[in-house]
Amino acid sequence: MSLSAKPKKTEPVTNRVKGKYVSESASEMAEVVLPAQTNALGKLLGGHVMHMVDIVAAMAACRHANSYMVTASVDHIDFRNPVNLGEIVMLRAQVNRVFHTSLEVGVEVLSENILTGERKQTTTAYVTFVAIDEHTRLPKPVPPLLVRSAAERRRWREAAKRREIRLAHRQGRKNEQEARSKDWQTSEQGLSN
Repeated sequence: MSLSAKPKKTEPVTNRVKGKYVSESASEMAEVVLPAQTNALGKLLGGHVMHMVDIVAAMAACRHANSYMVTASVDHIDFRNPVNLGEIVMLRAQVNRVFHTSLEVGVEVLSENILTGERKQTTTAYVTFVAIDEHTRLPKPVPPLLVRSAAERRRWREAAKRREIRLAHRQGRKNEQEARSKDWQTSEQGLSN
């Protein structure tokens, strides 16, 4: 008696997750830098910039996935120029790439001098989020990202490279932790003898 594989059922077209264009979830925010947000030199606190980066990135992620999103990692954040007291700080975020249950958002931070109108890029960051199901609180799939422009395709490719590095780094940290744990167990055994 031979067993034959059952044909796979395919989802009806109506149940497929519809992709979204980058522009559909791009998000922006801005605020004036006030004294309570600055250091003793009158510069915007880096921690406050990181907080705003996380907020605007989360806005873009949630808008893309129509879902709760949690911050999984910040690959890097570069502070290039300070933001001064009284300037306007502007943040722009867009989804760079979608994976299965996660996505990467790129954030650009600009400052604007309100007296001269001069703008400077001050910060860039890449933030990874995971979509969370509102009922089960478990990760859930994210709609695909539809890219159109050459710049969007470049950011899409670069996001895959950053993900490879991030996952390799995570595996390296896991291996280091396991090795430290084994070392600790070995040293505990030596003490008990």
